[in-house]
Amino acid sequence: MAQTRVQQAVDKLVIAISSRALFDLNDSHVIYEEQGLEAYQQYQIEHENEPLQPGGAFNLVKKLLHLNTLLDTQRVEVILLSRNSADTGLRVFNSIEHYGLPIIRAAFSGGMSPYRYISPFNCHLFLSMDGADVRQALEQGVAAATILPSAPQAASDTQVKFAFDGDAVLFSDEAERIYKSQGLEAFAKSEKKSANQPLSGGPFKPFLAALQQLQMQFPPGLSPIRTCLVTARSAPAHERVVKTLRAWNIRIDESLFLGGMAKGVFLKAFDADVFFDDQEAHCDSAREHVATGHVPHGVANENISQLTADKKD
Repeated sequence: MAQTRVQQAVDKLVIAISSRALFDLNDSHVIYEEQGLEAYQQYQIEHENEPLQPGGAFNLVKKLLHLNTLLDTQRVEVILLSRNSADTGLRVFNSIEHYGLPIIRAAFSGGMSPYRYISPFNCHLFLSMDGADVRQALEQGVAAATILPSAPQAASDTQVKFAFDGDAVLFSDEAERIYKSQGLEAFAKSEKKSANQPLSGGPFKPFLAALQQLQMQFPPGLSPIRTCLVTARSAPAHERVVKTLRAWNIRIDESLFLGGMAKGVFLKAFDADVFFDDQEAHCDSAREHVATGHVPHGVANENISQLTADKKD
């Protein structure tokens, strides 16, 4: 069972990111998988002065770090977490310097999973391309997502736009379990009956709360951060969502209740820098248009989690 983190005042928003989510390491990763560790190490050393191309979360990281230039103090930090050794990871740091990214802290775990360093760094969010690492971070009570391959997106402006699914991401999966086991009609009746009962928090609730605290550092209406809820829910199931956010004292800038419509084109219209969803079908729709993070949490991912556990046994 995932741990629950106590929500506290946030002095600094801390994002942990893997080297493969920040940069395109597909070529060297293929060498690692096909030729082994020694060939991979040699390849990285031979190419360590060649800057890597941006990866799936590069634009998001660049925009987040730019927020510090708008404030008097550093309120956003990005930590690099990598399975590389410091030796092979030198190319990653050289690329960070090449692009002028102010990232100064890192953990190189030498082939082991780096997830265990997420909590010591006090991270609010972990982005990786390794689903097993992401699931372990979620078990620690940290918001985490697997960054999926998607078409490169040009940064359209300096505003940072986060889009979130609701059930099993911002909220618990309690309502989704009713939908999965009893169907849409039972789900709608249950949500209408429970409209005044706030939903429990999901894995991304603490991150959204921390993000809102950062938004509040800017004058009303002038924040460079914008959030959007993009959910398959429709009326009357919308009411419980609205009242839950009100009970949490958390504000979402925009809310889209799509009633089962494909989310991708709406995310493109919102111009999201990243979208987080627990269901692979929604992620597949989204990744055609925006950077997308799969959140392997909740009832929709129980079979995947069980398969992972079986492989470890």
